[in-house]
This record gives sequence, C-alpha cells and structure tokens, in this order.
Amino acid sequence: MAVPHYAYLVLKMPSPTGVLDLWANLSVTYACEIESLALTEAIDLSIQMASMVAEAKIVPTDDMEIPELELPHASAKSKGIKEVGLGLNDASKTMKIGAHLDPK
Repeated sequence: MAVPHYAYLVLKMPSPTGVLDLWANLSVTYACEIESLALTEAIDLSIQMASMVAEAKIVPTDDMEIPELELPHASAKSKGIKEVGLGLNDASKTMKIGAHLDPK
C-alpha cells in the first residue's frame, strides 16, 4: 500500500496514526546516482574489452602487423605537382596544384 513519489523523493504509506512520510536525502541520492552511473560505465567498458580480446584471438597474427609507412618523396615535382601564387600582395601565399593544370 506504499506510494512512491520519485520526483519528490518521498515514500508515503498508511500507518495506525495516519500517513507515514519517508523523505530521502537529496545529496545522498545524487551521490548514489553518480556511483551507479560510474559502475555501469565500468561494466560496459569491461564487456567491450572482453569482446575485443575475443575478436583479437580470432585474427591471424600476420593480419595484426602494422605496415611501415612509405617515406615521403624528396620532391613534390616528382608527382606532377607545382606551386602557384594566389595572386595576393604577399608572395608567400601559395598553393600546390597539379602540374598539368593551368594556373589561371
């Protein structure tokens, strides 16, 4: 026969002397909510980590190697790129375009 009012953090129930009101402490309730959220996030991360470890065991070790990056070419011109001024008063303002494009 108890009636909880979650918005007001009150539990009301009948008693021999009338209605019994049990009031919650807002700061304790908030602390419990924060702790509950932190626990839920930790459990969720733990489940995700366990699934990632299980998936990693399936992948062959050859596929897990990180390929080495190619060294950048010494010159951009070797790839057919040229540097063109933007037509502003500042000569340092340039951009790179394909060597086969017309700068106009």
